[in-house]
Amino acid sequence: MKVGQNRQAERQMSEAFITSVFLALSGGFQDAYTYFTRDEVFSNAQTGNVVLMSQHFMMGEWQAGLRYLHWRQSILLMEILILFFVGFLTEGWNMLATVLVSFSCAMQVQTFRKVNGHSYASTMCIGNLRSGTAALSVYLREKKPEQLEMSLYYFGVILFFAVGAGIGGVLSVHLGFHAIWISSGLLLISFLLMFKDRLEKDVH
Repeated sequence: MKVGQNRQAERQMSEAFITSVFLALSGGFQDAYTYFTRDEVFSNAQTGNVVLMSQHFMMGEWQAGLRYLHWRQSILLMEILILFFVGFLTEGWNMLATVLVSFSCAMQVQTFRKVNGHSYASTMCIGNLRSGTAALSVYLREKKPEQLEMSLYYFGVILFFAVGAGIGGVLSVHLGFHAIWISSGLLLISFLLMFKDRLEKDVH
């Protein structure tokens, strides 16, 4: 299969709703985790500067090489490793833990921007709520099926984010610092889905 076709296949799986489900679950989980175990700080409240910094740091001069090596999987794998490492940090390292989780969220926001062709955020809800409501409003006025489908995607992502946050809150209270490993596991599922899809495309 040609490189261009490989990239198209990768983009399709990275934008698939099933992938966004686990990303959203993990995003909500991370927010609840840092709030309940790391001095009540929300990891996803980073500024645009941090997001841009993470983008330049992760891609920078290696952009072409990372794309060739399917950089979305590379970044997702790095995020998994970062969150796994955070699970070993004790209370005295809360500031570092929160910074690392925020950095991980920033990478995820910059890397996974679309679900089925629609722009979305997997680590926060406000933008998704606005977009979903706008699409629903258009559907109610114009009865366009694609607008209803779009709104359902956004509300679905919000639902799974909320579920992830709820699970993250409960498990963080019971498991403490190690609960973040659940988030690593959810991201690993997304990673394996993308990797499996890529292998199947290469075989055909």
